[in-house]
Amino acid sequence: MIQLIDISKEFDGKQVLKGVSLELHDGETLVILGRSGCGKSVTLKIILRLLTQDSGRIVIDGEDTTDYPEELMMPLRKRMGMLFQGAALFDSLTVSENVAYALREHTRLSEQQVEAKVAECLAFVEMSGTQRLMPSELSGGMKKRVALARAMALDPKYMFYDEPTTGLDPLTSRKINELIKKLQAEHKVSSIVVTHEIANAFQVADRFAVIKDGEILLSGTADEIKGSKMKFIQDFIKGGVISNANQ
Repeated sequence: MIQLIDISKEFDGKQVLKGVSLELHDGETLVILGRSGCGKSVTLKIILRLLTQDSGRIVIDGEDTTDYPEELMMPLRKRMGMLFQGAALFDSLTVSENVAYALREHTRLSEQQVEAKVAECLAFVEMSGTQRLMPSELSGGMKKRVALARAMALDPKYMFYDEPTTGLDPLTSRKINELIKKLQAEHKVSSIVVTHEIANAFQVADRFAVIKDGEILLSGTADEIKGSKMKFIQDFIKGGVISNANQ
């Protein structure tokens, strides 16, 4: 599992995370839910050590990684896949080269093995036959699926999704959600999804952590979240339902 213990982080004197403690259990999908700017994406970047927390501890698979230098973090990151909010594909590389990037950087697979793995990952996200396309030739949803194929290329134990459905139409969002669930079911991947889109969150979550003003307001199952009497959570849920109904 992954444990965050009393994590705090500030930027330019503004406290973004205030003593956040979370656990990701093996095989589950944890959704971190909250408004834009509440610290959701910062939490993911701290786990990956793309940002350093001001205080608190991070434990991954029983290892206290809080003070790990970069050379010790690199092997850990190979257990993790990341789907960035904007897909973050390399514009100058083809679809195949994007998916193969980590395989060529971090494995000793032959070119034939790399090509086979790329084809396998693209088939999983229903993007077979797109190997020679450039990112500029892809729609937003197609870019997200290729980015997911790239993230899963090293067979990660953990997957992190930063606003995976933002900016996508409802049908494409549903497809991304189905792929998140498929990856969990078929590859036994543990995932953290950060989002402010309540309707999509309920489609993928096993458990929720709701963040407000840099603090965990409530953690629990979908039924516990829906049954909460907290005004912020009920307003958030009702707002998400209204927004979804208007799409």
